[in-house]
This record gives sequence, structure tokens and C-alpha cells, in this order.
Amino acid sequence: MQNTPNSNRTNIVIIGSTNAGKSSLLNSIVEQNIAIVSDIEGTTTDSVRKAMELLPFGPVLFIDTAGFNDETELGKLRIEKTINEIKKSDFAIYVIDGNNFNEIDYKKNISFLRKYSIPFLVAINKEETLNEEVKKEIKEKIKDCIFISTKNRESILNFKEILIKKLNILEEEPSLLKGLVPYGGKILLVVPIDSEAPKGRLILPQVQVIRDALDNGLNILICRDVELEKTLEENKNIDLVVTDSQVFKEVDKVLKDRYPLTSFSILFARQKGDLNKLLEGIENIKNLKENSKILIAETCTHNTSHEDIGRVKIPRLLEKKLGKKLNFVFSAGKDFPNNLEEFDLVIHCGG
Repeated sequence: MQNTPNSNRTNIVIIGSTNAGKSSLLNSIVEQNIAIVSDIEGTTTDSVRKAMELLPFGPVLFIDTAGFNDETELGKLRIEKTINEIKKSDFAIYVIDGNNFNEIDYKKNISFLRKYSIPFLVAINKEETLNEEVKKEIKEKIKDCIFISTKNRESILNFKEILIKKLNILEEEPSLLKGLVPYGGKILLVVPIDSEAPKGRLILPQVQVIRDALDNGLNILICRDVELEKTLEENKNIDLVVTDSQVFKEVDKVLKDRYPLTSFSILFARQKGDLNKLLEGIENIKNLKENSKILIAETCTHNTSHEDIGRVKIPRLLEKKLGKKLNFVFSAGKDFPNNLEEFDLVIHCGG
């Protein structure tokens, strides 16, 4: 479970005003002292992450954020960071101090979550200090809120049950191979081994395709590109060949249109994104001019090398194809530049 990549976890951001009890809630959910807890406002300055297995739902990543109402100059930067975390999350827990409920702030923050289509759950914290009249007033304004006390384990266990029910409603990520290959069909994975390949193991996309094939009752063959000819001679009736982008052209020459061919990258683009938008981007490549500005957004985490796909191979291939010098800009992680309109093309690498 601990090796599950964060991109495959349901990301749950915990938001709210300073001193609402966000960090206390995170600590109570995971039953560890992950985040620093203090009565001093603004204790959480940077996002705190904790991966866990939220049974019976599955792997999740909790993200504790800085408070919304930090009015200092540094606080504004922290709030901007919190907003970025929200945009990238799958679900939000909005924590409110029941003793300091501000309806105006609540409506403003909820409208922000709705703007980005982030499903959420509102937790009214410090229930142990609230009388029934106060709880009734809050309930009239927030009908679906949950009252909790981070000091009461039963209260947190009940909250986790409600959270899991909410998460189960989220749409599951589609299969990589379902609909492409019939049950009992055969796929061939052609895996090149170069200096970028990790020693002694496969890279994550290859592992995920293998697991998806097993989940869908498919038969799997694996070979290196240098053994492809021999593998094809010994195996017939292949329903789909999947290979790495860097040897796609070479594999296509060997196949000679005998079997359908795709790449690991295309399978994941189909699963996680919009293939029609991808095709529009590909069509736009031929319109690029000398010094066109191209953003390569690398969301995978690895050390770069002289054979790095995002920073070396893709730029080199594009310039070779077009015969033009292009202006490449690189970003890492999940934070995209705000000025996307400045770019003629955006290439999303990894993640």
C-alpha cells in the first residue's frame, strides 16, 4: 500500500480557516501525530501530506493546508498554495470551528469548491463545546454538515464512515484495456531496456498495464524490442501490441500492420484525459513556427539524465521533425503556469 503512487490515490484536501482544527482532524483520522497542533493561529504554514489505506475504500492521500484567513503577506502566498492544492484534489473536507462560524466566509469558500467541481464534506469541529441551540443554528444554514470532536475517537470513527460513503460515490478511473481487447484475448508488451529503465524492475506504467490485463482476464506476453521478431514467430493471434513511445516506429516496422499497435503513453492518455484534445494538439504541431513557445509539463518525479524523455528526447524529436528551432519551457510537479495562453503548444509528460 505504501508504494501506491500519489497519482493513483484519491487526494483529499483538508481546508478551512486558521485554528479550525484541520491538523487535529488529520491526526485523529490517521491516529498519528502527523501535523503540528497548536492554539496559535497559522501553525500550519505549508501543506502536510499523509498517505494511508482508508479501509474499505482504498489508498488515499490526505493534504492538510494553511488556513484561508491568514491576512499577512506570507499568508497570502500560503492561501495561493492552498488554492492550488484544492484544484488538484479529488475531494475536500471543509473544517469549521463551530464557535466561530462565519456564513459569509462559508459561502465564499463553498462557491470556490463548486467552481472547480470538487465534491466536499463540511465538518463542524469542537462539537464538545457547542450547545444545542448553536448546533441548530448552524444546521439550518448548512444542512449536510457533520458535527465532530477531534477529542472523541467515536466521533472520528463515525466521521470516517461518512467520508468513505461519500468517496465511494466518486467515479472510478476507467480501465486501461477494457473495451480494446476481448476477455481471454492476448496482448504483447514490447519493453525496451535502456539507461532510463530502472535496474531489476519495470517502470510503473508497464506494471499497471500488466495488472489491468490480469483484472480483465487477458493473456500477457512480454519481450524486449530486440526479441520482437522471434516472439511474433512463436506466437500468433495477438489482439494488441503495446510498446514504449521511444521505439514505436521500430516496432511498427516489424509488425507490418499485422496487429493493432499502441503505446503505454496513449493508453494512459485515453484513461486519464481526452484523446480528441490530444489529436487537436498533434494536428497543431505542423503549424508551429520558428521559436514557437512550447511548455513541457513534467508531472512524473525522477532525476533527469541525458536521455530524459521530457527535457531531451521530446524537444529533439520535435525540432528534427519540423526543422525549426523551438523555445521550450519546462515545469515540474503539478503546478502549471498561470499564463498558458502564452504557449503555442502544451505537452504533458508523465503523471
